[in-house]
Amino acid sequence: MVLDEPLDFEKEDPLLATTRPAKRKKAIGLDDLLVDFFATGKDELKAAGVKSKHGTKGYNSDDEDNKVTEKEIKFCKFVEEYEEQSKEMDAGDDVPQWGQRIFSYQKSPPVLSATEVEKCQLLQSFSSDDHLGFDLNIEQGEGFLEGLLVDGWLFKLVLLHSSVEDSIALWILTKLLYSSNEKLRVAASDFWDSILSLNEADKLLVDIGHFPSYSVLKSAVITYGFIFDNQTKVSTSEDVIADDGPPQNIIEWLKIISACCKIRKVHSIFSSSEAEELLVIVISFLLDRRLEGLLLTVGDCLSSLILYFDTNEWEHSCVTVAQSIAQRVTLDLNCLRIVDCITGTNCRSKFLRSQLALQFLKISFGLKVANVEKILKSVTSINVKDKECNFFSLYLYLVLMDNLLFSSDAFRDKHTIINSWRNFLRNCSTQIGCTDWRLYASKVRNKASYLLQGAILKRFSGSVSLPIQ
Repeated sequence: MVLDEPLDFEKEDPLLATTRPAKRKKAIGLDDLLVDFFATGKDELKAAGVKSKHGTKGYNSDDEDNKVTEKEIKFCKFVEEYEEQSKEMDAGDDVPQWGQRIFSYQKSPPVLSATEVEKCQLLQSFSSDDHLGFDLNIEQGEGFLEGLLVDGWLFKLVLLHSSVEDSIALWILTKLLYSSNEKLRVAASDFWDSILSLNEADKLLVDIGHFPSYSVLKSAVITYGFIFDNQTKVSTSEDVIADDGPPQNIIEWLKIISACCKIRKVHSIFSSSEAEELLVIVISFLLDRRLEGLLLTVGDCLSSLILYFDTNEWEHSCVTVAQSIAQRVTLDLNCLRIVDCITGTNCRSKFLRSQLALQFLKISFGLKVANVEKILKSVTSINVKDKECNFFSLYLYLVLMDNLLFSSDAFRDKHTIINSWRNFLRNCSTQIGCTDWRLYASKVRNKASYLLQGAILKRFSGSVSLPIQ
């Protein structure tokens, strides 16, 4: 029986008797399809189509790589050209941070003899007292006093006698200024702060014959390495000598000055000129980055010195201090640091802040006389659209001028000056584009907008004069 022939019942049924299509004898394999493809020449037609699509030269991956490399080279050249143009816009691309050398290398503390304190009456009374239960040798006197000082008994004994001997006062002051023992110098500082306090009747608690003098305090700060030379101006924080660290006795030095200033009603320890020099020294401390952790202590001492002057002395002394500081501090972020750190809200602190800004601007514009009108005209004449505009200097001028005009009440009623300044701030905030990438351009625009809002608020709120304390 042939497999392809119809079955018997299919022959009888007329519907199934129709002719069926011939079946393939076997399935076509993948190899047969490939043979048929190459036999018909379809591979050549496909290759010809690719050739006609990519041109006469055909497709080459090396050409594409070369095109990408050329684009990368063009982009790198564009970036280099833009960087060069940015440098030409402002050569001062590296603005140094605030920070100035205040202390150089520390000197060795003076070696003082303890024979005077060993002969004081207090030790003599202990040596001759039979009720102590032990014999106090004269050689053990200083160590015995140190124990009394640290434990607080020395102050109680002084209160009991209502006076402090000059030898003991000098000895404790020396420990305060030069001792390397932290407990001893802290106890000495607490002792002096206590005996320089006033009672309810505004009188000293004990009689003091030897007060800390300016010469002793100046000698101590020189030993700490303080630089008194006004010509030494180092504005980068990296130049600050960090080998020795901050002077270890500087906290006690600041506290003893604060304590001396608080008894001005009873006893004037410093003259006005000496207080001026101390104020210059303490303000200079604000520029030493190693003393950032002592800002509260520095601020307390600064406030005490500002309030130390009499009312009739302050105006002249303030100008003298501002001139001295302006000669010491560089005209960069350091001068803004000084002005911003004078944070007192009383009239004296505001006047000092205004005078500092005035002296910095005077030196910046090379004026022999501090003339506010000339300074304002010089600042407002700066064209922010000029390609040669120094935006960093303009940023300094904005901050200093705002402190000059609004820190004190001297210019509150001068509407011409205030309106001229507000118009300039408005121009700076609107004429500097957001896409201006020149150095400090965006900071000038933002600072001008901020100061303009503050100037408008100050205009409507007015000013309240605080009494000088």
